[in-house]
Amino acid sequence: MSAPFSLDEEVRLYNTNAERERYNLLSTLFGIIVTLDYLERAYVRDSITAAEYSPACTRLLSQYKTMLRLVGDDVPSVEEFMSRYKMDHPAALHRIRVGVPATVEHSSEAGPETGKWVAQTTQSFITFMDALKLRLRAKDQLHPILQELVTGYARFKGSKDWEGRSKMVSWLITLNGMKASEEITEEQSRQLFFDVDHAYAEFFRSLSGGKDDPS
Repeated sequence: MSAPFSLDEEVRLYNTNAERERYNLLSTLFGIIVTLDYLERAYVRDSITAAEYSPACTRLLSQYKTMLRLVGDDVPSVEEFMSRYKMDHPAALHRIRVGVPATVEHSSEAGPETGKWVAQTTQSFITFMDALKLRLRAKDQLHPILQELVTGYARFKGSKDWEGRSKMVSWLITLNGMKASEEITEEQSRQLFFDVDHAYAEFFRSLSGGKDDPS
């Protein structure tokens, strides 16, 4: 006969230190997603400025990526995790899928462009296209370079109207949804190169057309 159950007895989620650490990691991930959702909503409602929002969002996204590596196979995807714990945080989910702050995605607040920015963005385009030419295909090889490219690209005031921006953000979302070791297909690589090359040409046409002359 089993021992009687006491209502005063504390219910433990874990029995070992390893199990306790696992639940601590999962609860931290849960908290990051909730915090990110509040941050997104605060920014949309103009409760915080872009200067306050951008670093906070970048930090939370970085913490999310770190936690995702730590929880490993316990969380196959953020969608599965949010479904498992009945989390209704669409703003956070969108930001995680994009992988960069809204200020970068929409280029909502950009300062005067400089020759340094043009040089840096040009180098980012060349570096990314060279990576594709060298047959780099894995997410952990391509995502950091594309993220840097999109971030630099978004500094230019006119970028929100450029066709290349939406395509590169779309590719960023695609890569962001893959596991680190996953690779894009040869067909995807060709399309990605085509889209980035088109954005590169559009970038210089816009500059030479005077749309983004800092003077």
